[in-house]
Amino acid sequence: MSVVINTNSAATSAAYNLSNTNVNLQRSLNRLSSGSRINSSHDDAGGLAVSMKLSASIRRTDATLANVNNSVSFLQTQDGVLKTADKILNRMSELATLAQDVTKSSNDLSLYNTELTQLKGQLNLMLDEKFNGIDLFSAGGSASAVGVAFDDDSTLVVVASHDGAQTIGITQVDLNQVVFNVADNNTSGAALMDISTTSNAQAAVLTIQDAIQDLSTLRANNGAEQSRLTFAADMLAVNKTNLEAANSRIIDVDVADESTKLARYNILQQAGTAMLAQANQSTQSILRLIS
Repeated sequence: MSVVINTNSAATSAAYNLSNTNVNLQRSLNRLSSGSRINSSHDDAGGLAVSMKLSASIRRTDATLANVNNSVSFLQTQDGVLKTADKILNRMSELATLAQDVTKSSNDLSLYNTELTQLKGQLNLMLDEKFNGIDLFSAGGSASAVGVAFDDDSTLVVVASHDGAQTIGITQVDLNQVVFNVADNNTSGAALMDISTTSNAQAAVLTIQDAIQDLSTLRANNGAEQSRLTFAADMLAVNKTNLEAANSRIIDVDVADESTKLARYNILQQAGTAMLAQANQSTQSILRLIS
């Protein structure tokens, strides 16, 4: 190999290798400091595209899970009202039974009927209960603005998947049909229920028993819908966990592996710097030839 001055191939090669080492070292430092394997599209273009889609799915799944849990709260609130209505009907049934006592005077029956009237008024108030401005109960056969008509109930559609492909219906039950014959909202022209006489009290017991049976059906349906939504929420939580795991394998850095690379690049940088210095000094021997 000839001895030249203008070109130092050894130094050029050492500088090139040192430059590559510095790039890899900076990339490794960036990954370890950020915790992400992909910090720019240059790092892994295909992986970044997949990760972006998975990240969006995770965000939508999280939002869908919140919506489903809110729907469960809606049903729980509805059931709370139905539970109170059940207590009222049981008390009304008790009053009607007490009014059948032949030893009670007309004044006694009037007092029983006074409490019954107050309880009927309370049942009527329950028909207007809301959850965050949304009616807990339907108006009786009318379709909801956000659902579809279902017999005398209205159905609210709950999206149960991040892509909107799966939906579950929850019912705004028609509580009015349950209390129609026992509360003061009977507009059919029939006489309102009262227990001011023994015969009326006997008829009232049967009417209230029917209302309690209808109410128990509503609560059973409410519980079934809560159960289904709970399982849907569980599925969303599992899906979110799996999506996060898949995205982690793409986007997150393996700290142990990257730390090993960092140590390697540090050694290469030091060695490359030393070799570049040696290569630059190698041409100094020429001075002895011309001195």
